[in-house]
Amino acid sequence: MSDLYLTIVERAQTEQRIERSVFIGFAAPARNEDEARQFVAEIRELHRQATHNPFAYIVGTNSERIEYFHDHGEPGGTAGKPILGAIARLNLTNVAVVVTRYYGGKKLGVRGLIDAYGETASLVLAAAGIVERQKKASLRLIVEYSAVDQVQYILTQYEATIIDRVFAQNVEIHAEVAESIAPALREALKPHTRLLD
Repeated sequence: MSDLYLTIVERAQTEQRIERSVFIGFAAPARNEDEARQFVAEIRELHRQATHNPFAYIVGTNSERIEYFHDHGEPGGTAGKPILGAIARLNLTNVAVVVTRYYGGKKLGVRGLIDAYGETASLVLAAAGIVERQKKASLRLIVEYSAVDQVQYILTQYEATIIDRVFAQNVEIHAEVAESIAPALREALKPHTRLLD
C-alpha cells in the first residue's frame, strides 16, 4: 500500500459558455468530507442565483476513500456524475468540484449536459494543477529532557518531520511521518516517550 496520492495544488476557477449557458467550474483541495462539504456550501451560497450548482468530491485513500456527487436539479446522472468522472479519470483524491450553471435559454439535452459538466470539471482541475503528495501520520510525544536527543535521532532515522516543539516541564514534540512507517516509528519511540496520540 502506497502513501502517495494525487491531488490538486490549489483552488481554481474556470468559465465557459456553451449554447448560451454559462458554466463556471470551481475546484478546491479538501482533506476530508467536512472540508469538501464546506467548500460546496460556500460556492452554492456565492452563486445562489444560479440555475444549478451540481458537485462531486473524492476524499481519502484506499479503504477510507469516499466518493459523492449531486445533480442539484439537473436530470439524474447528467451533472454530478460527469463531474465525479473528471476527478476519477485523473486518479485524484482530496478534491471537491462544483460546476455552477447559469441557464441561457437553450436546452442541451442529456448528452450535451454530460459533456458540458464533464468538460468544465476537467478544465478547472487542469487549472488547479496536479501534485503528488504523501499520506502522513501525526505524532504528539511527551519527552523528558534527558531523552530529547535520542528521540530526535530516532525521528531523523525514520525521516519524520518535526512540526513543533514546546519546552515546559517536559518537551512536547509534534511530528509527521509517512503513514506506512508510523507503526514502526511508534514502536521505536515507546521506551523514550509518552505518545499523546
